[in-house]
Amino acid sequence: MDEIMEDATRKIQKAVEVTAQEFGGVRTGRATPALVERLHIDYYGTPTPLNQVATISAPEARLLVIQPYDRNSIPDVQKAITQSDLGLVPSNDGEVIRLPVPQLTEERRHELTKLVKARAEEGRVAIRNVRREAIEALRKEEKKGDATEDDLHRGTEEVQKITDKYIHEIDELADKKTSELMEI
Repeated sequence: MDEIMEDATRKIQKAVEVTAQEFGGVRTGRATPALVERLHIDYYGTPTPLNQVATISAPEARLLVIQPYDRNSIPDVQKAITQSDLGLVPSNDGEVIRLPVPQLTEERRHELTKLVKARAEEGRVAIRNVRREAIEALRKEEKKGDATEDDLHRGTEEVQKITDKYIHEIDELADKKTSELMEI
């Protein structure tokens, strides 16, 4: 029983972490390296995350500077940024890529808010799937005779408490990101 609970908690925490990382990739009015570090570029024929082939910094609130370790990869980095859904236009001087982050329009803020809500719902669904798997595992334990009906009931309640706690955490993260997006 304890093993099932620990496994469920670990998987749920991972779902919350993934959701938080996805929220980091949603553009607000400020420039943060998290916007682009998960972009994949074609680095000598291999899809590679941008943060593994370049240094990403935000020297100003509205500017990202990407300095590839290999100058030959600058066109590939620019292509990946242009093809992404970020809506940013890169410029380079042969050494670094500058990525100005423009002010968000009201319409774009609302689109991004919808995106945040969708990603939050994906996180909640992932947590509910883990809950379902944990409850099924508890029922199997009861059928085998390794747990009583009371153990099943207690375990189900505990899984539900864990689920509620982490869904609330995702809701808080989504609310925080939404308020960031609506700041001017």
